[in-house]
Amino acid sequence: MAKNRTFTMIKPCAVKNGHIGAILAKINEAGFRIVAMRMTRLSKSQAEAFYGVHKERPFFNDLVGFMSSGPVVAAILEKENAVEDYRKLIGATNPENAEEGTIRKLYAESMQNNAVHGSDSDENAALEGRFFFPANECFSVEGKEELV
Repeated sequence: MAKNRTFTMIKPCAVKNGHIGAILAKINEAGFRIVAMRMTRLSKSQAEAFYGVHKERPFFNDLVGFMSSGPVVAAILEKENAVEDYRKLIGATNPENAEEGTIRKLYAESMQNNAVHGSDSDENAALEGRFFFPANECFSVEGKEELV
């Protein structure tokens, strides 16, 4: 398995509830390296662009409103098999169906307020990472900039 990257975003509900540190600790304990990270607040238009794939879905407007309601923490994570391993770490979208010990089981409030976003493929991880971070803000182990 090749070392690769995935993207995560700690959602406004988890930020508001003070779970940033605990979520980042679980990420580190699972062997991920954080190669880029920032706290920001999405504008409505940024949230619409980021979640554009869901534009035709009935929940799109609620999702955009929620994701632009407060600050988020965006991060690019690195590890072998990053996307698959991170999806396992965060658990099912609906926290009621998430396995014990997963981030969503521990910190989610509901299916929409599910604490974190995680990329679902290597291709989406690269796109989502570039949405938030220019290449000169992503660092390798040696501290050198790397392309996302």
